[in-house]
Parts: sequence; structure tokens; C-alpha cells
Amino acid sequence: MATQGPETAAPQRRSKISPEREQEFYQAVLDLLQEGGYEALTIEAVAARTRASRSTLYRQWCTKPQLVVAALRSCKRPFELGGIDTGSLAGDLRAVAAAVGEAGEVCGGDTALVYALGHAALQNPDLLQALRAALIEHEVKTIQAMVRRGVERGEVAADNPAVEFVPTQLIGAMRVRPLLEGVPADREYLTRFLEASVFPALGLAAR
Repeated sequence: MATQGPETAAPQRRSKISPEREQEFYQAVLDLLQEGGYEALTIEAVAARTRASRSTLYRQWCTKPQLVVAALRSCKRPFELGGIDTGSLAGDLRAVAAAVGEAGEVCGGDTALVYALGHAALQNPDLLQALRAALIEHEVKTIQAMVRRGVERGEVAADNPAVEFVPTQLIGAMRVRPLLEGVPADREYLTRFLEASVFPALGLAAR
């Protein structure tokens, strides 16, 4: 059960903390989530990890969900897909596989967060939205844009039913392999996945 904040007669005023100190709190939250999961995370544990007082944390974030949401929103993506545009859909998707693969264990840490927060996020809409925004939405939108460019270039038929599933397939393979096989989805694995599953469905030629 999550620890509740101290009762007060009136709302507490938020004190100023530096961006660097705020990031220390967020990193402690993310580390503790990966170590023990959402249910085991407490304000006390964050305070101890960062050598801060509970009251400092409660003044900034009134509840554990608020603190976790803020920490998720502070996440920096371990890889950047927005600048990829090779001129072909197959090239773009291979570049995605390369970018994700080069992120290696860092990306695996993100996947651990997804697993740690999975059940709690389904019960808390704000937490679920923050998890999606931090770790999933950008990648989905970027891959959708790549597929859209491929359709506009005539590489893939607009009515191909596989078009809508490309982000789900690729992100699913990236996030699920650590759970199924205990290793990150590296470049070689994702490239093989593309050429064996995604490209045939889209009518693209594999190498």
C-alpha cells in the first residue's frame, strides 16, 4: 500500500528547488521503480535515496502518482527517430532498427519501466498517459509518418491492411524481446524481424 502524505490543515506552498535537484528526485524514482516496481515505491524511499526530507517531496508532489508521472515526463528518449528519412520506407525502418539497436541496454531500461508500471498504469489514467507519452507515443507517431511517406511515394498500397500495424509490430518486438528471451532487441534481431515479418506484409523486398 502506498504511503500517504502527512495531513495538513491548509495546502502547503511549493518551495523552489533547482532543476538539477529535481532531476535527482526523478532519477531516484525511475531507479526505484526498476528495482522494486510501483507498489514497492514509497515517498520515504525516494527521500532516503536522495537524502531529502519527506516534507520537501510532499510540498512538490502531493501524492506518489503525481511524483511518478512527473518523473516519467522527465525521461529522455535513449534514441532519436525524428531525423530519419532515407528516401525509402525499407531504408527508414532499417534505420529505426539500427537506432534502437545502438541504444542497447538503455532501451532495455525503458522496457523495465513499462513492466514495472504496467498494472498500476492500467488503474491510473494519468499514469498510463504519462507512460505512453514518455516511452511510446513519439516512436508510434514517427513510424506512422515513415509509413505515410512510403504510401505517398507509391512504395506501399494505401489500402494495404498491414499499414496500420507497422508501429505496433516494431515497437512490440522492441519491448517484448527482453521479457521473452532476456536480452534487448538489438539491431540484428530487429532487422531480421523486419525482413521476415514486416516487409513481406507491406510488399517490400528484403535484402
